[in-house]
Amino acid sequence: MQNEIKNKKSFQLEMIENEKEKPPFETTTLWDYPKQSYGKTPKGNNKFQGVTPAFLIWNMLQRYTDVGDLVVDPMCGSGTTIDVCEEEGRNVIGFDINPKHPKIIKNDSRNLPLENDSADMVFIDSPYGDNVNYSNDPADIGKISAEDSNFYNELEKVAREIYRILKPGKVLGWLIGDQWVKRKFTPVGFKIYEMLININFEPIDIICVARRNQSSNTRVWHYRAQKFNFYLRGFKYLILVKKPICKIEISQVESKIKWQRYK
Repeated sequence: MQNEIKNKKSFQLEMIENEKEKPPFETTTLWDYPKQSYGKTPKGNNKFQGVTPAFLIWNMLQRYTDVGDLVVDPMCGSGTTIDVCEEEGRNVIGFDINPKHPKIIKNDSRNLPLENDSADMVFIDSPYGDNVNYSNDPADIGKISAEDSNFYNELEKVAREIYRILKPGKVLGWLIGDQWVKRKFTPVGFKIYEMLININFEPIDIICVARRNQSSNTRVWHYRAQKFNFYLRGFKYLILVKKPICKIEISQVESKIKWQRYK
């Protein structure tokens, strides 16, 4: 009996400690967290160029999924989505053209090997242009400039695959940032949002995710931004949309009116 009481108390203390290690549940459209990961176990690799903030995945799971749901990440990077989902009891499949995590499946996100209407949530942290060298694969979308229309054409192929595999009514979160290169600003986030709406995704909201750990967040870059009069990227967009629940056209519904009385 005493052992049972001790085990119960130990379990309760462990649960309390685990809850302390969780990120805050975000209630506004401004998300800011000082570290890439949380808890005792690392999520993803914070040395990976462009690593996804783990708290972001956690918050999406709390709002849009249940334990046992299937989450898909078509561009899984260093595996942040996989690590967070497994800790939270979600099923997860991560793809990437250049896998950096033992559980990521090598695959081009323009052709996802999944059935229609099979995913309960999709999260993607795609390239913002050709500013980062993610791989040596010539098919990598991250080798195309954000100033080139082909960049958006290729990402549209990815978005249409996501639309196909996502269950009706379920959510896609697309993390994306704008670009400022050689004194030219490219509103990548706006272009991606417009593309998703044109595909027929329904808007939910747009979250502003503060950028804390980017390579430009150094004294020398802040000095350059002041001296040469330009802005460093301070945030990313988390575009939240959902696949609509198909409405049956009235013409397809069998009429229930009893016409016999008119005969």
